[in-house]
Amino acid sequence: MLLEQINRPEDLKRLSLTELETLAGEIRQFLIEKLSVTGGHLSSNLGVVELTIALHTLFHSPYDKLLFDVGHQAYVHKILTGRKDKFDTLRKYKGLCGFIKRSESEHDVWEAGHSSTSLSAAMGMAMARDLKGEHNKVVAIIGDGAITGGMALEAMNHIGHEKKNIMVILNDNEMSIAPNVGAIHNYLSKIRSDRHYLKAKEEVEHLLKKIPAIGGTLAKTAEKLKDSLKYFVLNGVWFEELGFTYIGPVDGHNLPVLLDTLKQAEKVNGPVLVHVVTTKGKGYTPAEQDSHSWHGPGPYKIESGQVLKSVGPPMYTEVFGNTLIELAEKDSRIVAVTPAMPGGSGLLKFAKHFPDRMIDVGIAEQHAATLCAGLASEGLKPVFAVYSTFLQRAYDQVVHDICRPKLNVTFAIDRAGFVGPDGETHQGVYDISFMRTLPNMVLMMPKDEKELRNMMQTALEYEEGPIAYRYPRSSGTGSSLDETPTAIPIGTWETLREGDYAAVLAAGPMVQVAEDAAEQLAKEGIHLRVVNARFIKPLDEAYLLQLASESIPIITMEEGCIQGGFGSAVMEFYAGKGIVGLHVHVMGIPDYFVEHGSVKEQREEVGLTALSLMAEVKKLVPRKRQRA
Repeated sequence: MLLEQINRPEDLKRLSLTELETLAGEIRQFLIEKLSVTGGHLSSNLGVVELTIALHTLFHSPYDKLLFDVGHQAYVHKILTGRKDKFDTLRKYKGLCGFIKRSESEHDVWEAGHSSTSLSAAMGMAMARDLKGEHNKVVAIIGDGAITGGMALEAMNHIGHEKKNIMVILNDNEMSIAPNVGAIHNYLSKIRSDRHYLKAKEEVEHLLKKIPAIGGTLAKTAEKLKDSLKYFVLNGVWFEELGFTYIGPVDGHNLPVLLDTLKQAEKVNGPVLVHVVTTKGKGYTPAEQDSHSWHGPGPYKIESGQVLKSVGPPMYTEVFGNTLIELAEKDSRIVAVTPAMPGGSGLLKFAKHFPDRMIDVGIAEQHAATLCAGLASEGLKPVFAVYSTFLQRAYDQVVHDICRPKLNVTFAIDRAGFVGPDGETHQGVYDISFMRTLPNMVLMMPKDEKELRNMMQTALEYEEGPIAYRYPRSSGTGSSLDETPTAIPIGTWETLREGDYAAVLAAGPMVQVAEDAAEQLAKEGIHLRVVNARFIKPLDEAYLLQLASESIPIITMEEGCIQGGFGSAVMEFYAGKGIVGLHVHVMGIPDYFVEHGSVKEQREEVGLTALSLMAEVKKLVPRKRQRA
């Protein structure tokens, strides 16, 4: 096999065109086989096989900088840069990262799990290159979904103005994760449908060159003629008006054409955009037919395309989606908003039930947040369904446009806590810290799926300002979902198990961890009080004062960062009340980025387990007995 001979990009340069095409087929088969075991981002990578081969054949990584916008299109890049032997460990604990990672390879010059960042980084690298007097190429590979993101548009505006030598490869597969939406997507569709622009443009430019330059008037007239042609056929005009030389559309699976096109683009002085049209899932029929479902599947059977799913309680995301339909049937004010994640956020059924009340804004979290503010200002009940990691991107809008004017927006924060194999770029462990600091915000987390339903009802009935419920990327506990959801009094906790040795204040999934620890400790005669601290903000101050009056040691548990988290809030409360001498121990995520692996492994790494909690409680036992 040719693939066995490829250990670095230089190995591609000695292959013939026919051999490169053969290699593309081998890489596709390699990906299909490996990901059937590990899971991972399949369809996006199958779509960029020829493109990545062409880039590494023509350019000289890492001297030339290849920046992949969002690492889930970079598996082929990893294969070609010496990491194919590590694919059995893909997305596993201490194994190969599913995204680009600078510490993993010198060829990974830019790392990102969030979209639309590559163009800004490319501009920074190009400016650094020019300031240092170097001559390397800077190439950013960005998808048609990511290029609609506000940050990408800001970067294009700057790149076009500065006229830096940067090549942008627009990987146009008509998809981000969900089908793309918006005017830019429609514009790209128009370009894809018009194949005659380049030829016409070249003919006109050739004609203009033959016209003698007799004075400025004729020159201006000639330029107007050229511009008129651009506007007449529409192809690439938007990019060219931003200052880019536009080349394309190009068949992203035709290696000879790709190589020739990239060679032409390399000669362009100033920013150039190469529009490459690819098929997401190329080469694997199930992925081609349903690239959305095959964006990031778990393990699957190659022959049938059956994804292997575990049997058990429904996912929290599914419970959210079904409950939102139930609530929306009773309240016509509810509107669901998502930034390009209707499937991942459990809203596909909602969209079928209420197409007019389902808003997908594309990859535009900032816009989505302020859109919700506008909806709320007119008396609607917007529910912003967003992953915790992506909510980070809209923080200014949450602060300025929602919390400050105290608008009644509901945040459904999915993937809160550890996210397993997606790893550090996607961990939902910071939203407690950045949300609880905001005035007017209410923040909740359920112990199980039944309580999630009750929190959704709580948010529906709440009219005083922004309110959020956060829930994990996991299955529920199996609690009953038959009952009609009922609102929970704001800022109240509940005691799940009585005990006088210590009280553990647990949020979300940590409640079950605390219950497991308490069950084991009870066998040793150690009685741990377990408290469902379901409101992170506001705290149950009456409960905290009661604990202080008992002088009972307190342990807080959260699947969030310790700095500024729930435990910090508890200690701030006691400090503010002047209560001293009370033992409070905080268990959470330390001050570093936790990498990919299973959620179980991630919790074990940071000590958020029943065994770790038991160890902390036992440290308190001698002190408790001494006081007794």
